[in-house]
Amino acid sequence: MIKQSSKKRISFYTFGCRLNQAETAVIKNSFQAGNYQVVDFAEPADVVVVNTCTVTENGDADTRKLVSKINRLNPRARIALIGCQAQIQKEKLAKLANVYWIVGNAKKFDLAEILQELDSVSTPQVIAPAIPREAFTIPVAGIDTDHTRANIKIQDGCDFFCSFCEIPYARGRARSREFQNILEEARLLAAAGHREIVLTGINLGTYANAEKNILQVIEELEKIEQLDRIRISSIEPTTIPRELIQRMAGPSKLCRYLHIPLQSGEDQILKRMARKYTVKEFTDFMEYAKQTVPEICIGTDVIVGFPGETDEHFAATCELLRILPLDYFHVFSYSKRSLAQSRSLTGTVPQKIIERRSQILRELSQRKRRVFYETQLGTTQNVLFENQKNSYWFGLTDHYIRVKVRSPENLTNQLRTTRFERIDGQTVLGTLNG
Repeated sequence: MIKQSSKKRISFYTFGCRLNQAETAVIKNSFQAGNYQVVDFAEPADVVVVNTCTVTENGDADTRKLVSKINRLNPRARIALIGCQAQIQKEKLAKLANVYWIVGNAKKFDLAEILQELDSVSTPQVIAPAIPREAFTIPVAGIDTDHTRANIKIQDGCDFFCSFCEIPYARGRARSREFQNILEEARLLAAAGHREIVLTGINLGTYANAEKNILQVIEELEKIEQLDRIRISSIEPTTIPRELIQRMAGPSKLCRYLHIPLQSGEDQILKRMARKYTVKEFTDFMEYAKQTVPEICIGTDVIVGFPGETDEHFAATCELLRILPLDYFHVFSYSKRSLAQSRSLTGTVPQKIIERRSQILRELSQRKRRVFYETQLGTTQNVLFENQKNSYWFGLTDHYIRVKVRSPENLTNQLRTTRFERIDGQTVLGTLNG
């Protein structure tokens, strides 16, 4: 007979940004040695951990819906809600059925110890102390066996206090990871087979530790032999040193890719948002980046329906997005957050207008992405392949083009030169060279 494991089963689900994904990978790995066996989220589990997001109202609603789904499909599971929503909405979350642990951002990396100590609790345990403002380390490498690329957290928190955002309350003030601790994890990730790492943080460009900035982080990471690519996740426009763009021009392991939030293309709205740049400053930087790295892919975020956004303001945003060297954008409906300064602003935009404007921008984004893809047809690019689906292997270029090829080989985690033949939906169909 097969002996049944005495370990409890635990599964994980992550909402939100790459930073959340990076943190979930670390937390999951902290359970590898102990009384829990990590299983896939689709499998029955004794404990289900949900890493929450609270950037928008949709994020809040998604948590409630997932808790209901877990209770319906896995009614014996005890639920732990961790992260941003757990930090600032703990009282609400404690009322949800079968939620026994609410653990905020200051203590989420201690989850394995918390569950060990409070294993048999019968009432919700809220553990969400204030977040200290100090340099931090991460004790366990976020080796991600489910993904080819690995996320690595180098910064957390924010001091900018944009008026639409409550992340400084959920994540705390800006602070950076100890420099050597970053390098230690990066070496472990590379040794585990991750050929690309993605630098993550809330306000990534403000990284500062041991007299090192983000440039020095990248310079040291490039010395890791097994590492082929370093990608920067979303970064604020006013925090990007021009030397970083120059380094991206190569030769470098730094991916030709930036995601830089614009939020609005109209100066009056940017001022109401408490953003730290003007349209001209943003435009000048975009043009510099595209001139310095001609094949760079640049994406952005846009908020639609911010209080006071008129038809004229929206038209200005549309025109700016049309003419800027941007290759795609994520479109967000304005969401009123209880801790954000914008909650008291007048000029609410009706939901139907927000939906119509959002659709216009999404269609523009699709057209711009296709134009960018068309410029790459006929070229040969390096593609890091990740997975196979429906007889195609899928992967990414360093400048963020999704590619698919047919091949009898196992291309998992292979970096292969690929010729781009034609566009097929949201991907480029290619053929392997050699």
